[in-house]
Amino acid sequence: MTDGVILIDKPAGMTSFGVVARVRRVLSRQNNKKVKVGHTGTLDPFATGLMILVIGKECKNAGNYSKMDKVYEATIRLGQTSTTGDIEGEITDVSDKIPTIDEVKTALAKFTGEITQRPPIYSAIKIDGQRAYDLARAGKTVEVPERQIKVHSLELIDYIYPEIRIKTHVSSGTYIRTLAEDIGEYLGTGAYCTQLRRISIADWNVNQAKLLSEMGIID
Repeated sequence: MTDGVILIDKPAGMTSFGVVARVRRVLSRQNNKKVKVGHTGTLDPFATGLMILVIGKECKNAGNYSKMDKVYEATIRLGQTSTTGDIEGEITDVSDKIPTIDEVKTALAKFTGEITQRPPIYSAIKIDGQRAYDLARAGKTVEVPERQIKVHSLELIDYIYPEIRIKTHVSSGTYIRTLAEDIGEYLGTGAYCTQLRRISIADWNVNQAKLLSEMGIID
């Protein structure tokens, strides 16, 4: 393939840019020429799930894919916070309060609909031309502006303290790490995201996606 899209089921522990680089290398080798490959929205290294990669001439349409709604499944851990909002940050104990299931359901309802969200400083958002995570890692003060997002649905899959498992359908630009932190703040416990999987983007589902190993990529 030299033009079009490829659906990839991203593994944990790899950056989105790493996925793109590996797929580009394989396609270029298969076609005996350099093949242009791009992504349509990053997934955090700890996250897994659906990535839409654009190939060749389709790269010019990458922005159209990135604007689409997405569905995620996530695990939120209560009682602690993380400097990055996920397992890769510095973890701090906050509270041993154990919310009731009704309190958890109330919190999820609170963050359903059109809400304001401030994306994490450890994100790929550009501030004055630089990635926010690069500025944060350099120890610089980062002010990420708030944005309006829409949480179409926020379903409780399971709750066994300290973990809440959710499934959520959200608009483009929504950060599930921030959603987890905001839920923890509302509950008065603190929280961060320990697992995150992107299930779908618009009508594309992760069940349609290829594993990197199916493309001959083993690292």
